[in-house]
Amino acid sequence: MKERIVDPQITLVPYYPNEEITLRWYQDKDVCKQVDNRDDIYTIETLQAMYSYLSTHGDCYYIQYRGVLVGDITLRDNGEISIVICREYQNRHIGRRCIKAMVDIAREKGFVKVKANIYSFNAQSQKVFMSAGFQQTAKEWYELAI
Repeated sequence: MKERIVDPQITLVPYYPNEEITLRWYQDKDVCKQVDNRDDIYTIETLQAMYSYLSTHGDCYYIQYRGVLVGDITLRDNGEISIVICREYQNRHIGRRCIKAMVDIAREKGFVKVKANIYSFNAQSQKVFMSAGFQQTAKEWYELAI
């Protein structure tokens, strides 16, 4: 994996351990609820376990926006895309642009579809994925044929 430039503002940086920055994203209860439907924040051990899993089961990137790491995005080996943007950088269309970049990566890898598991209460993520062309296929599943 190598860096991927999404546009002049966004670069996808291959995962490397960086808990000093990333743990802050997962210290926000609302973000943890959106991502994992959990009411507590991540511990360092939970964070490390998550990144260990994601980085060994797909392509895991940090999202760098204007030189600052603001989130992460993964294309798992099963075609599932997951994304987290820290609260202060949400609602800037960063997610939509990164999802489209991950769809391009999936296409390059020969996937015929990608999917996302989004909790039914997470209207913000539903809107982002649907704006990237995904269609709801089940209560909490969205897919895009590529």
